[in-house]
Amino acid sequence: MKQIVLIGFMGAGKTTIGHLLAQETGLTQYDFDELVVNKIGMSIADYFDRFGSDAFRAVETSILEESADLSGIISTGGGIVLKEKNRAILKEMPYVIYLKADMMALIERVVLDKRNVRPLAESKSPEEIAEVYLPRVPLYEESAKIIIETTGRTPEDIVKEILNEVGKR
Repeated sequence: MKQIVLIGFMGAGKTTIGHLLAQETGLTQYDFDELVVNKIGMSIADYFDRFGSDAFRAVETSILEESADLSGIISTGGGIVLKEKNRAILKEMPYVIYLKADMMALIERVVLDKRNVRPLAESKSPEEIAEVYLPRVPLYEESAKIIIETTGRTPEDIVKEILNEVGKR
C-alpha cells in the first residue's frame, strides 16, 4: 500500500481520517486544501470569490494529476468528483475510499465547523447544502474502490476498517 485516496462530501472526515491513517501507516498525508492554498497563494474562499468555481476546479484537477504518483494518504476536496477527467484519474488510483455519511450528519458538521469555512456552504441553508450533496453521491460511488459508512462511528473505527479493507485487496 503506497497510496490511499479519500473522497467524500465536505464534513465527511477526509482530513481527520487522513491524519489518523498517516499516523497508523507512517505514510505522509497530503491534504488537498493545503495543496491548493500553496499553489494559488491565497485562501480557497478568496480564490473562489475572485476567480470562480471553474478556475478552482481546474486547479484541483492539476493537483490531482500531480498527486497520481504520490506515495501517501491523499485527502481530496469534496468537489473532486465533479469533473469527468478527475473521476477517470481516480479510477486509475489503487485505493480510492469514499467516506460516506448521512446527509443530515454532514450538514450538521459543515454548519458547526467555524474553523474550516467552506465557500459552497458558508451562507447556505440545509436544503441548499442538500442540493449540492445529492448529485455528488453517485459520482463518489462511481469513483471509489471502497465505500466506508462513517455516520455515528469514531475516526479510530473508520481507520481500522479502511486498513482492514486495503489489507484484503
